[in-house]
Amino acid sequence: MSQKRSNSSSRWLAEHEADEYVLKARKLGYRSRASFKLLEIQEKDRLIKPGMVVVDLGAAPGGWSQIARPLLGSKGRLIALDILPMEPLKDVEFILGDFREEAVLHQLETAVGEQAVDLVLSDMAPNISGIGAADQASSLYLCELALDFCAAHLKKAGVLVVKVFQGEGFDAYLKAVRDRFDSVTIRKPKASRPRSREVYLVARSYRRV
Repeated sequence: MSQKRSNSSSRWLAEHEADEYVLKARKLGYRSRASFKLLEIQEKDRLIKPGMVVVDLGAAPGGWSQIARPLLGSKGRLIALDILPMEPLKDVEFILGDFREEAVLHQLETAVGEQAVDLVLSDMAPNISGIGAADQASSLYLCELALDFCAAHLKKAGVLVVKVFQGEGFDAYLKAVRDRFDSVTIRKPKASRPRSREVYLVARSYRRV
């Protein structure tokens, strides 16, 4: 590791350990500071309701599933997927695998079965290479796959919440989402670091063709 990268990693670690949302997550028993992003979105948009079928893409370590599952009640269902392992959560069905791979997508589709999905949550992000253009393209590809999954499995009037990084291709993706949903709101939760280009699209009332 270069000295420059080592110094950068040390700075990130020190900042992470002092982060108010990291400290709050530990205090409250949340698996990730990302939990607060979904909590804020839920408070504003009231998306998650009892009895829903929810798919959580990019779920590990479980911060969003941990928030969403109790809100679904006994009749609800949550299927989570990630390329990284995730410690089990009560009543959460977890699939380990890469969403970009056909076999993993088939496994998810088999788990969903004939049920129409009410809500797709996507907090997916690629492994960062440090090459801005490549990272942006990789991120948008994951976003496009999430939108494709909606086309196959999201019910009419269903909802998508997807993390998107602002940059090349963002406007085109935003337009593609607006073409398929009646209402699209851009959210920047307080727990999202100010310097991060990430935002969340809250897309409601899916229009099935």
